Amino acid sequence: MKKSLIRKSILKIRKKYFEKKISINFQILLKILKNKNIKGKIIGGYYSYNNELDCSELLKKFENKKYLITLPKIENNFKMDFFEWTPKDPLIINKYGIPEPSSNKFRYPDIILVPMVAFDENLNRVGYGGGFYDRYIRKMKRKKNITVIGLAYSFQKVKKIPTNKYDMKLDFILTEKKVLQ
Repeated sequence: MKKSLIRKSILKIRKKYFEKKISINFQILLKILKNKNIKGKIIGGYYSYNNELDCSELLKKFENKKYLITLPKIENNFKMDFFEWTPKDPLIINKYGIPEPSSNKFRYPDIILVPMVAFDENLNRVGYGGGFYDRYIRKMKRKKNITVIGLAYSFQKVKKIPTNKYDMKLDFILTEKKVLQ
């Protein structure tokens, strides 16, 4: 199945079954970081949009554990970078309708939490089709060792995601039910 059809199908299901109460277990996330000996303390999170799995509680818990929180900003030429943010900071709505940090304090995350539309068992994902995360992950993997963790609802899993040379695999995918690695 083409990515565009997967995207359309899963977004329709996600809109129908969206549950704000579903969340990722923070202790499982911490356990993954500990077991993989990931010592970085800069989290690249996201502000949920269009019924994505909400990671705001995870970000608050990371902040309480003295992690630095960053959120992405989309810039010109399909470029994305991460900037410091705390839950007390204001957000600005970008041209796509996505909330972004107002901060200009640029950071390279050690751990990136990635939203997605769909995923498969092989740690492939489908986003909204702009390629922002794929380009950013590729750029970051050239600069430093990063850990990329996708967050999704379990019903977003599909049998197979078609991939191309631009698609970047995730290191882990966490749902409310399962950890893929």
